[in-house]
Amino acid sequence: MTNKKKYELLKNETKKIGYKTLFRIQSLFSFGSVKKGEKGGFIEKESNLSHENNAWVFGDAWVHGDAHVYGDAHVSGNAQVYGNAWVFGDAQVYGNASVSGNAQVSGNAQVFGDAWVFGDAWVHGNASVSGNAQVSGRFDLIVNCNVEISRITIDTPEKLKKLIEFLNKF
Repeated sequence: MTNKKKYELLKNETKKIGYKTLFRIQSLFSFGSVKKGEKGGFIEKESNLSHENNAWVFGDAWVHGDAHVYGDAHVSGNAQVYGNAWVFGDAQVYGNASVSGNAQVSGNAQVFGDAWVFGDAWVHGNASVSGNAQVSGRFDLIVNCNVEISRITIDTPEKLKKLIEFLNKF
């Protein structure tokens, strides 16, 4: 893809998040599953969403701060990506999910439902984080098979060790 802009910020459709103003986006041409003229979600600034590839923010989802969505990643529903978080590759963040801090979601990973990924956590591969799950701290969740984590909080090294021991049984 060229350096051509694929969307514009709509100055007349905004959302206030604290002291920040987020702008609804609108596609300037068709790409991936997005049609020309389609309105997307909300971003604070153009550095939040790449103009390259098929990355997109759909619906009422929003991205702000120093967060980045790029590659072929999708953020949709009422999902939130903020802080220094990165969502990239073919990753999807949707529903009421939240990705924040220095967290990264990549590969074919999915974060959805009411799940939170925050802190320095990384979710990669084919991992799914859903339900009311919370993934935080400094660790990687790298999965080369389909795994769903639901309603679990991993906030200490001991809990991470127990999770790894459990997963190694399979």
